[in-house]
Amino acid sequence: MITFSFKLAGESASSAILLELNDGHGQSHHVPTLLRIAKEKWDEQKQRPANIYLKICKKLNKRLDKLRICISTYLNSIDWNFEKISLRAIKSRMKEDSSSQGVQYLPESLLSSMDSYIRSRSHLICKSTYKRYIVFFNLLQRFEGNRMRHIMIEHVNSTFVREFLEFCKQESYNNSTAYRTINFIKTVLNHLEKRGVRTFAYELELPKPEKRKPFITLTEDELVKIKRMDIPPTLQAARDWLVISCYTGQRVSDFMEFEKAMIQQVAGQECISFVQKKTQQNVMLPLHPAVQVIKSHNGENFPEKLSAKRYNELIKEVVRLAGIDNLVRVGKRMGFRVSTEMIPKWQAVTSHIGRRSFASNFYGKIPTALLMEATGHSSEQMFHRYINHVDIERICSLRLYFEQTYKSKFAT
Repeated sequence: MITFSFKLAGESASSAILLELNDGHGQSHHVPTLLRIAKEKWDEQKQRPANIYLKICKKLNKRLDKLRICISTYLNSIDWNFEKISLRAIKSRMKEDSSSQGVQYLPESLLSSMDSYIRSRSHLICKSTYKRYIVFFNLLQRFEGNRMRHIMIEHVNSTFVREFLEFCKQESYNNSTAYRTINFIKTVLNHLEKRGVRTFAYELELPKPEKRKPFITLTEDELVKIKRMDIPPTLQAARDWLVISCYTGQRVSDFMEFEKAMIQQVAGQECISFVQKKTQQNVMLPLHPAVQVIKSHNGENFPEKLSAKRYNELIKEVVRLAGIDNLVRVGKRMGFRVSTEMIPKWQAVTSHIGRRSFASNFYGKIPTALLMEATGHSSEQMFHRYINHVDIERICSLRLYFEQTYKSKFAT
């Protein structure tokens, strides 16, 4: 059986990448490609750049994946018979593949359908959603390179799901990334079904996801600490916006745009009216008393606006100064993968903590439908992802019952 691999030629600062074909019995052919890379950037075991996320290496890895599919397709055409190999044909195909301008996908391939779907929705989705779709698309491209074949719509079935999940595990992708990619593929297939294309969308079932780990929120007691503490003038705006976010439940892209002109009086209640940037949903939100207090301290205006990056930096310092430093378990990005570790809570604070704190702190106290109207969630399933089910008040109540029972039984 023929095998092929990519190797570096020579020890120079920029080495050529060679294609090596073996017949399994000692015979081999070497074909130079048009690709080069520094030896220290090459992963010999995986036969690709060591860091495929560096811009230059990402492009090179895509070209290598294309070559893998190109060579595999050629070998299929000769039934993987070593005696029939034409080095001239291989060189010609690799040259044609490398010099082709633009990207072309086979008409009935999964990537072609994904590309068409993304382009058809580009004017309807926000920038962050578009970026997420491209992440899914690029992941499928890498999967094709790993499998050394184009994935056609007819091949997207339960076997595809199993192989794709195995690939993601080997590459140390987070389960959520793999699952969201499969769900996006199901969306694309369902889109095709509506247009009369037969697919196996019903076979794309996923294992039951692991129980979601509690995420980081600020409790109401912690918010009281933050509101009441003395703070340097340089952190005042960040502290005010943090409190506003925890009592409005909005994304930083929305609450940081709040201004006096958005305020309306509805039945004698001060409300803020705006359109969410991500969902384009109209929201009319009554202002919580804590937000009204902040406005009154700012001459009935909202605090000074901050960039999202600067805001994220400053609120960590705000929470640190509030003494909120208990250890929490979080996902920590290491390079381009995520691992879990224990860090002080203030280090884990990001702009999204306000949205999650709002949903968690008011869940069970305010009807869910009203909370969803405030946050702009379209489904209760999505809303529940923002709720930290570690209910501090219930834990304290249970502890109180434990203590009362113990005292009544063992009191002397």
